[in-house]
Amino acid sequence: MATLSPDEIEQFRAQLSTYPPALKALTEIEDCEGNLADATISLAIRAGQQPQEDNGEWLADLAKRCRAVICQAIPRQNLETGAIDKTIIAVASSELIPAALATPVVLYVLKSGLAEFCQAFEPVEPEAEA
Repeated sequence: MATLSPDEIEQFRAQLSTYPPALKALTEIEDCEGNLADATISLAIRAGQQPQEDNGEWLADLAKRCRAVICQAIPRQNLETGAIDKTIIAVASSELIPAALATPVVLYVLKSGLAEFCQAFEPVEPEAEA
């Protein structure tokens, strides 16, 4: 279960202070005691979605749906350098998921580990012949 501490929420709130949709999502995350999955379900319901609440992997599935956007060179570099808002905007603009869910999805990826998450997206290098 991916959870943000109150300190992490405040840190993200400072980083995302210029992007109101992210601040709204962070308030929901805070209301859910930092639980990203619970906050995502709540935000999804408000966005008119019917999430599979019994599926503990629902947030991970949403993130996988956005992998092609998140793991592109520029959005990934933005995450690595702390420009989280730019990646959230890229995910929200992709229309792969409701825009309201972009913030918890991107934060889930960061919390889970960006390198590991994007590993499945990286092209396989052909093995050198011996």
